[in-house]
This record gives sequence, C-alpha cells and structure tokens, in this order.
Amino acid sequence: MSKGSPGPTPGFLVWRLANRWRVAVDRALAPSGLTHAQYSLVASLYGMQRAGERPSQRRLADHTGLEALYVSKLARALEAAGLVERARDPRDPRAVQLALTEEGQAVTRRAIGVVQELLERLLEPLGGLGAERTHAFTHELTTLLDVPLDVPLTPSDHENSKGTPP
Repeated sequence: MSKGSPGPTPGFLVWRLANRWRVAVDRALAPSGLTHAQYSLVASLYGMQRAGERPSQRRLADHTGLEALYVSKLARALEAAGLVERARDPRDPRAVQLALTEEGQAVTRRAIGVVQELLERLLEPLGGLGAERTHAFTHELTTLLDVPLDVPLTPSDHENSKGTPP
C-alpha cells in the first residue's frame, strides 16, 4: 500500500487472511504430519469417499481449487506416507483415482477435529462457526469464488492499476 492510499484493497485483505489462516492450519496440523495443502486434499477426499465417490486426481483438483499437477505431487507424498492409495481408473487408463487408506481415514478424522476447533477460534470475532455473521461472510466469499478467472486483462487494465497488490 502507498502512503496516499485510502486503505487496503479487498484483494490485499483476502490475500493476508488466506496466508494467516494457512499458517494457523499448518501450525495446528504439524503434530499430525500434515500441511494445510495436504489437509485440503485428504479432508476433501474423506468427504467425497463418504459420499460414495472415488475421485480422480483431476476431479479432486477441480473440487479443491488446487492445480492438477500439485494434487498429483501431494497424492504421491501422501501415498508414500501410507495415507492415500492411487490406482488407475478402469474406465480411463490415463486417469488416477484416489482413496484414503484406513490410516489415512483415521489421520483425517483427527485433523478435521483440529481444524474445526481452530475455525471456531478464528471465527470467534464473527460469533463463531454457526453464527449468522459467519454464514453471511461465507456467502460473500462463495460469491467471489464463483467469479470466473479466465477473463484476460487488457493493457489498459494494468495502466489503471494503483500499484497495490491484489
């Protein structure tokens, strides 16, 4: 932010909040041996498995918002740790399906509990996880996440920028 700036931009605040929460989750999950990114993968996989799905890496990437190559790298590390099984999809030999092992399910259940407690603390200023302000905040974030990012910027968009990070 520059000195003449009226205040932080919404993008800057979202970036700062995302970084702070990622660090908080990383620290909370460190004893379990999971990073925030790994947690995002196993927690999503856990929910999808409970719904009867055995997603491909691509499907999990779409669900989490992570890049497919990054999901592949995370899945390999989680497989090496004995938490995830990777198998070729019988319907599409190019696709790799993922599933949590029994140990992966147990680690994920514990991690979900840790993250839920952390979220309750982080959302306390809004009234907690079940508060109306939290629901409104979640709705606003979802609205922003639903905006497609495939709209290319034009050179004039860059010229109109004030030099403030996202």
